[in-house]
Amino acid sequence: MSTTVIATLILLGLFLALVFLRVPIVYAIGIASLADFIYLGINPMQMALKFISNLNSYTLLAVPFFILMGELMSAGGITATLIDFSKELVGWFRGGAAMVNVVSSFFFGGISGSSSADCASLGPIEIQMMEEQGYDRDFSTCLTMASSVEGILVPPSQNMVIYTLAAAGVTSVSIGQLFLAGYVPGVILSVVLMIYSYYVSVKKNYPVTGRFNPRACVRTFFKAIWGMLSVLFVVVGVITGVFTTTESAACAVVWSLVVGLFIYKGFTVKDLPEIFHNVTMTLGKVLILLGVSGAFTYLLTYLKVPSMVSEALFSITDNKILILIMLNLLMLFLGCLIEMACLILMLTPVILPIWMSLGLSPIHLGVVMVLNLGIGLLTPPVGSTLFIGSAISGIKIEKLAKTMIPFYAVMGIALLILTYFPQTFMWLPNMAI
Repeated sequence: MSTTVIATLILLGLFLALVFLRVPIVYAIGIASLADFIYLGINPMQMALKFISNLNSYTLLAVPFFILMGELMSAGGITATLIDFSKELVGWFRGGAAMVNVVSSFFFGGISGSSSADCASLGPIEIQMMEEQGYDRDFSTCLTMASSVEGILVPPSQNMVIYTLAAAGVTSVSIGQLFLAGYVPGVILSVVLMIYSYYVSVKKNYPVTGRFNPRACVRTFFKAIWGMLSVLFVVVGVITGVFTTTESAACAVVWSLVVGLFIYKGFTVKDLPEIFHNVTMTLGKVLILLGVSGAFTYLLTYLKVPSMVSEALFSITDNKILILIMLNLLMLFLGCLIEMACLILMLTPVILPIWMSLGLSPIHLGVVMVLNLGIGLLTPPVGSTLFIGSAISGIKIEKLAKTMIPFYAVMGIALLILTYFPQTFMWLPNMAI
């Protein structure tokens, strides 16, 4: 057995073994990488250099700003205004409370950029609202978790920024185009969830409440628009070239601060230290993960793992449809075991060359990967959104995972649409070329 094969087995085998032993993901990556550096006879100082170089990126500065923007808007009172607007917009349909849940997540996701933040912020309100209208607690919680995945598709999304960094070693990816590419997939996921919610509502005879009131809809829209304008600083600024991604994110933070303090008045200056503390804790985890992943991805490239995976897939079949199925299954499986940001960093250098060899766009892969790994956030054993849903609802994870099965199938339909019919959403980023 060659040195390259043994080194690859050490790297991947030790990493997966540590993950299954519930070792924190950062330590699992670091230990596996260090062991491989030592086996290959590479100076371990190279690992430290890769750690630092992976963080030495101007674009990466956008990530803390996005996290801070989400924290400020969550604390600022945007949640209630978005739910009120969503009620007036779709609350009068059959199963209106369920549709309000989905639409609220779409709007809030554009602000928070996080599935976990969406579920934690909107979840308690949405679940109570649905229960008051006769919905089962299990169904309400599962819908809340499923709709929260819209938050990582709809821009601005820090996971999409991380994807552009991970893809940089293979090809250049426009963050502006990637942001634009997320809107229609977010809508597609919302639509399939709303269709399923309507089906369940008819089947269980959930009530129709209220009537459509255009005036109330317009009034709540103008109340909610102050929070949603923060997204315009990011998306419009980047696409038009007025701002870089980092500059637009910084402007969005300033706007979010003004809105939270003076318009919605959801927090005061005294609350800012706690908000910054929460941001620092989250950012610390993300940056350490990004750093150690730099050494791991360096070893993947050094050992030519992308080429090995590509040759293995094409030795099985050269059918494009089957290869895409296998890649999706790989992402779904690993998404059940490993945190999202880490997987984006590890999988992108491996999958992107294969994806492009099929004649597909790297932006297309970014959207499909984010949705795949977003579904992983809802699955045991490490799905963070699943744990949050369990915590806010009081339902055991085992029971929630079982109730989620129909939602996995529904989200799978959205995934298949995005995988095999990229023209459904790629027209929007292509307009920005």
